[in-house]
Amino acid sequence: DKTVRLWNRSTGALVKTLEGHTDTVRAVAVSPDGETIVSGSEDKTVRLWNRSTGALVKTLEGHTDTVRAVAVSPDGETIVSGSEDTTVRLWKRSTGALVKTLEGHTSGVRAVAVSPDGETIVSGSWD
Repeated sequence: DKTVRLWNRSTGALVKTLEGHTDTVRAVAVSPDGETIVSGSEDKTVRLWNRSTGALVKTLEGHTDTVRAVAVSPDGETIVSGSEDTTVRLWKRSTGALVKTLEGHTSGVRAVAVSPDGETIVSGSWD
């Protein structure tokens, strides 16, 4: 239904529904400080949401195909996204600016992660 849902772990109750994506949501992550929800979608965008209010904070555009994976660096400053367009992109959380595009996969990127020290980006693909 193109939404991101926040649930209470203890009660199982729905807390918030975040609406704004125009196609299926494929990936979600939470910033280390717990304040930002990150989502990736078939609409080719990465969206940043305020966890407390549910408000859309930023829409990150640049991928040319479905965003299948998202992660946040341990310091919370970098958003990482992986896409069917075969790229991994690094974004500055505070501004939404694209910092770097990592190329090398020959098939869609399905998984991304950041090492605990924030120095290594890990990606997985069909290739």
